[in-house]
Amino acid sequence: MQAAVLHAARDLRIEDRAARAPGAGEVAVRIRAGGICGSDLHYYQDGGFGTVRVREPIVLGHEIAGEVAAIGAGVTSVAVGARVAVNPSRACGACRYCLEGAAQHCLDMRFFGSAMRMPHVQGGFSEELICDAAQAVPLPADMDLTRAAFAEPLAVCLHAARQAGDLQGKRVLVTGAGPIGALCVLVARHAGAREIVATDLADAPLALVRKLGADRTLNLRADAAALDPFAAEKGYFDAVLEASGSAIALGGAFAALRPGGTIVQVGIGGAEWKLPINTLVAKEITLRGTFRFHAEFALAVDLLASRRIDPMALLTTVMPLADAVAAFDLAADRGRAMKVQLAL
Repeated sequence: MQAAVLHAARDLRIEDRAARAPGAGEVAVRIRAGGICGSDLHYYQDGGFGTVRVREPIVLGHEIAGEVAAIGAGVTSVAVGARVAVNPSRACGACRYCLEGAAQHCLDMRFFGSAMRMPHVQGGFSEELICDAAQAVPLPADMDLTRAAFAEPLAVCLHAARQAGDLQGKRVLVTGAGPIGALCVLVARHAGAREIVATDLADAPLALVRKLGADRTLNLRADAAALDPFAAEKGYFDAVLEASGSAIALGGAFAALRPGGTIVQVGIGGAEWKLPINTLVAKEITLRGTFRFHAEFALAVDLLASRRIDPMALLTTVMPLADAVAAFDLAADRGRAMKVQLAL
């Protein structure tokens, strides 16, 4: 089978890799659609992020969907030919966090396309992938697999919104209008937010999130003071989903958030940040992190299948696996692309 294999920063190659039959409790999935994620871009552009570095060739990709090609002994949850979205998280199921129902914090997590451990966990930008049967979540027979490949990033945003609490009737600020920020807008709208304001530094993604349901958008590069009016009377927003990974954006969120509000840090920054502790204390702000997802993956599949959340406006284009390098370069260009997928 062919796969997109990263050897080092900017060294992405299409190579042949040996396929294997699924073992007991496993399924082989013929991958049909795979979305290029921000973490994939970090690996491709920089060879990793933070302390996580590519130390051996790795197949990238974890936003994936396809068809079951073969099943191992004992598998009854899916049949050959079934369409599935693949949950890239393979938790151990036995550590303290798995037993507490917080498998996203598993002490022995194997996440597809991740260089966090050695040997690296190979990902889904390959023509076929072996996964545990529980990771292959069944889809309706007629569901578009490009839509299904949004399940993983949507699950991330559903988990993030859960950290913010009940958003029904709330005023929500989303900072950063990339793919995750755009999906956060969709999730906040689905959750019944009264008003959604989105910020970014570029016009193109802001135009898209307006179509997705943002009530107002602010280009902070064009007008650095655009959020200032929202700081009046100690703040305006009830919740902030900070999706940019920018310390400057987080600082603005503290100012615009009303007392008792919640900031959920979704984006990951590249360095240690200084926090306005006095503001956090005086306004009784809750600052929460959010990491991956667990039960939200199945919910994401359900919401996509029913079209209660429709992310397809985010899909810029689908390119063949053979053009993976060009696809990654396009995905990195925020002026031209929001979400690029590979067809395998």
